[in-house]
Amino acid sequence: MNIVPSIMATKKSAAKNLRSTVTKVYLLTTEALKDSKITHSESIPEWIIERIGDEKEVSILGSEGPIIFKVIDTQNQEDQHYNLIADSNYSIAREALGSLVGSIKKERSKKVEINFFGLDEEMVTGAIVGLELALYRYNEELSHGSITFLDDGKKVKKSIADKALAIAQSINTARHLVNLPANLLNPVTYTNAVKKHFAKSSTMKVVVYDEKKLEKEKCGLILSVGQAAANPPRIVHLKYRPAGAKGKPTAIVGKGITFDSGGLNVKSGAGMGVMKKDMGGSATVMGFATWLENSGVKKKVDIYLALAENAINEHASRPGDIYTSRNGLKVEIGNTDAEGRLALADAMDIAITQKEKPEVLIDFATLTGAAKVSMGDFVTSMFANDDELADKLLRASQANGDLSWRMPLYRPYYKGFKSNFADMNNMSKVKGGSIGAALFLEKFIGDTKWAHFDIFGWTSGFRPSLVQQGGSGQGVETLIGYFKN
Repeated sequence: MNIVPSIMATKKSAAKNLRSTVTKVYLLTTEALKDSKITHSESIPEWIIERIGDEKEVSILGSEGPIIFKVIDTQNQEDQHYNLIADSNYSIAREALGSLVGSIKKERSKKVEINFFGLDEEMVTGAIVGLELALYRYNEELSHGSITFLDDGKKVKKSIADKALAIAQSINTARHLVNLPANLLNPVTYTNAVKKHFAKSSTMKVVVYDEKKLEKEKCGLILSVGQAAANPPRIVHLKYRPAGAKGKPTAIVGKGITFDSGGLNVKSGAGMGVMKKDMGGSATVMGFATWLENSGVKKKVDIYLALAENAINEHASRPGDIYTSRNGLKVEIGNTDAEGRLALADAMDIAITQKEKPEVLIDFATLTGAAKVSMGDFVTSMFANDDELADKLLRASQANGDLSWRMPLYRPYYKGFKSNFADMNNMSKVKGGSIGAALFLEKFIGDTKWAHFDIFGWTSGFRPSLVQQGGSGQGVETLIGYFKN
C-alpha cells in the first residue's frame, strides 16, 4: 500500500485520446493585464482585452487552440494583519489556477501551456500547487496533455516548480491517507506503510511502539482505545535528524484513529459514515513529514502518529471504566466516543519525556465537532499556551492560505472534567467542547510550549483547488510555512 499518490500531474502525463491542439492559460494580475507582452503573440484585439478586464475570466479560440485568461486581484501584504482572516496572494493564485482545471481537462489538448504575468515567486508557487491539488483524484488517472509553465514568457525556474510540487505532494499525501478506507488503513498497515516509505531515508528514522512496548511504557489510555479492535494500537515516532541540525527538537503529534465507531457510546449511522477521516491529524503530520524529509530544514523534529481503532466487542472499554495514563493520571471514561484525546495524551507524554526534550509541542487532531460548528470546513481552531508560538503559527497559516483562528484556553471550563472516582473524566459536562478538549490535552504537556489544532480535515469539493471530495490536507501548509521561516 502506497501512502503517497503515485500520480503527479505535471511530471507524468496520462494522456489518452487527446486533441492535437495547444491550450494556453494566462494567469495574470490586474496590473499586468495591459502588458503588451501578454497579447502580442496572439494578436488579441482591444475589445477582447476590455472584456477580460470586465469579466476576469474569458475563453477564446486562438491559432493553435483554446486560450483561457484569468485575472486576479492581489492583496497588499503589508496591509494585512495576521489576526484578520484573509486570503494571501499565495492562496489567491492557488485557487485561481485550481479553478481552471475543469476547463483545461474539457479541452483535451495534447499540450497545455500555463503563462504567468505579474505574479511573484510565492504566487507562481501557489498557482502550481493549486493545479496539482485540483488534478488529484483518489481512484482514477486524469487524461491531460503535457504541462509547461512560463513566467513572463520564460520557462519557470526548476527550483520554483520543484518547490511547488513538493508542497502539493505533501498535501495530496495527507488527502490520500484520509481517503483510504479503514479496511486497508489500520494501525498495523499504516505503521508498515510508514516504515516502508522511509526505509531508505538518510534523514528520517522510524521507531515503532507496538502493543507490547506500549504496555511496557504504561500507555494505558491509547491501549484502552484499541482494546476491542482486531488490529492493536501503535505509536509511530519519526525522528528527523538532518546533517548539521542543532538545538532542541520540535515535537509534532497527530491523532490517528483509523476508524471511529464511537465505541459502546456508538455513533449514529450518519455520524459514522465518514469516520475513516478520524485519522486526519496523523495524515496532516505524515504529509508534512514527506515534505520535511528532503526539505533541507536544519532543525530537529520528532513526529508522532498516535494510531488506534475505536471498535466494539466484548473487550471494549465501558463508560465508568478507569485507565491510567503514561504520566500517571487516572482517567474515568465518561464517553467512549471521546477517545482521540486519550490516544493523543499518551503520545504527547512520550514526546515531552524524550532524552532530547522538545522546546515546542504541536498537535493536530480531528478532535471535536464543536470546532467545525464554530469554524466551518476551512478555518482551524488553534489553542496555544505561548503567545510567541501562537503568533508564528498564525502568520504561517495566513501566508499559506491554511487559515487558523486562536481560541481561548479558558481554564475555569476544566471543572467540567471532575470525576468522583479518578483524577479526571474524559468527557466534560461544560459546554464549549473544543475548549474543553484542549484543556484536557493541556494536562499532558508538562511545561512545554504547546499549540493544538482542532482540524476538520475533510472537504465536500466546493473549494476550487480541492475538487475531490474527501481529505483536505488541512494543516500541512501551516507546518511547511512555519518551518520554512
